[in-house]
Amino acid sequence: MLQYNRRTRTLATGFSCVAGYVDAIGFLMTGGFFVSFMSGNSTRLGIGIAEGSSAAGFAALLLVTFVAGVMLGALVGRMSKSYRQVAVLTLVTGLLAAALLLDRLGAGRLAAIPMVLAMGAENTVFAEDGEVRIGLTYMTGTLVKFGKRLTAALLGGDRMGWAPFLMLWLGLVAGAVSGALAYERFGMMALAGAIMAMAILTVLMLAAGPDRVERQ
Repeated sequence: MLQYNRRTRTLATGFSCVAGYVDAIGFLMTGGFFVSFMSGNSTRLGIGIAEGSSAAGFAALLLVTFVAGVMLGALVGRMSKSYRQVAVLTLVTGLLAAALLLDRLGAGRLAAIPMVLAMGAENTVFAEDGEVRIGLTYMTGTLVKFGKRLTAALLGGDRMGWAPFLMLWLGLVAGAVSGALAYERFGMMALAGAIMAMAILTVLMLAAGPDRVERQ
């Protein structure tokens, strides 16, 4: 995260905000499952297995779907070459639109499937050499890095090295608050806000031209 410039960090925070927004909607719509936070679904899987509950099956479906989303994003990115990020973001936007369409058609909580695919694919936006450099939908690693950088700052190291990690986390939390409030008022139609946000971010990335290394 620290090796990237301010523009890339800002975009990453924006993507994380959308992820939090979508995850909150998915959590409320499915009754306690996540569409981007797979650690939570892994815990739900374990509890479901221990209790012999049907929740285990749905959690497992979401976990497999998320991995499939990552694979799909990686494949689309590789095929798109110099416009990899734009292609991945277009995919994410389309999948979120598909989720809203499924909900309108009465698919119930199965509308979460394309949402999970979208969140998996989103994590490949900042992939390099086959590795995800900035995780956008999960914050455990980000908070660990925030704690380590904050400790380093207190011990005389980089005074602001912790800030990008805090901003990424705050982006997710702000998105989750917004998503929960929007769902309370608009139901699944709140997902239209995420679709518009991703469409705008996609256009901004397209306007910036072909992918380039965004380092300090």
